[in-house]
Amino acid sequence: MYSRVYVEITNICNKSCSFCPGHKRAPRRMTEEEFEKVTDSLLGHTQYIYYHLMGEPLTHPQLARFIRIAGNKGFKSAVTTNGTLLEGIGDSLIEAGVYKVNISVHSFEGEDGEKYEEYIRTCLDFADRASAAGVLVVLRLWNKGHDGGRNGDILSRMKERFGDCEWHFSERGARIRHKLHLEYGDRFAWPDMEAEDGGERVFCYGLSDHFAVLCDGTVVPCCLDNNGTLALGNIFDSPLEDILRSEKAQRIAEGFKAHTVAEELCRKCGYARRFK
Repeated sequence: MYSRVYVEITNICNKSCSFCPGHKRAPRRMTEEEFEKVTDSLLGHTQYIYYHLMGEPLTHPQLARFIRIAGNKGFKSAVTTNGTLLEGIGDSLIEAGVYKVNISVHSFEGEDGEKYEEYIRTCLDFADRASAAGVLVVLRLWNKGHDGGRNGDILSRMKERFGDCEWHFSERGARIRHKLHLEYGDRFAWPDMEAEDGGERVFCYGLSDHFAVLCDGTVVPCCLDNNGTLALGNIFDSPLEDILRSEKAQRIAEGFKAHTVAEELCRKCGYARRFK
């Protein structure tokens, strides 16, 4: 069983963050019928669905409905968001039974003024409400070396808001209190066919502990294949078991186990290099 499966319910986003490569696919939202089919196909393969790859999941008008559908089938739903739409939609996620919400609070790096102030307030307000309601909330600062000094300000605001909490720090972040965490991370280079070749000695957890389903049903080996370059098949056309047992999928998976690479795109993935 996979530890998680990434399901991209939409590739549409309301921001153009500097750390995100975007994609070249046609804008699309997964329908409820399609989501039902995807989740039916995932039964027995994972307990955790992560609503992320490209796109901002909170732009999908049926997100809360999808979380309920998944929950009724025994899945736990984790949402990764830039946080900009939480004020209007956040409570519906809590009510729908979302298990985890990752908020990329570095999404507003480089912006100032009232919008920034409102953004931080909105993210921290939601984090407070959601974690108090039992939702696991992770405030992400995955921008080491690219924050322009902003991370210190964000951390100060967190401490001001949650100053009476535990604040157990570690190298990777902090446990602020029960169900509320701060997470540090490096900015990484997404896989890109035009990027520098990192060599054939590559390891990745793709197809060992996770895989992803794009919003058009395309199954890909990992959560960073933003354009579906390594498409293994389509979950709307073929049984998932056949896709995961395909020659291409097996070649990629066996290659990673041996710390070698079967596909050119994987040689050009900055994230995979951290596993060398």
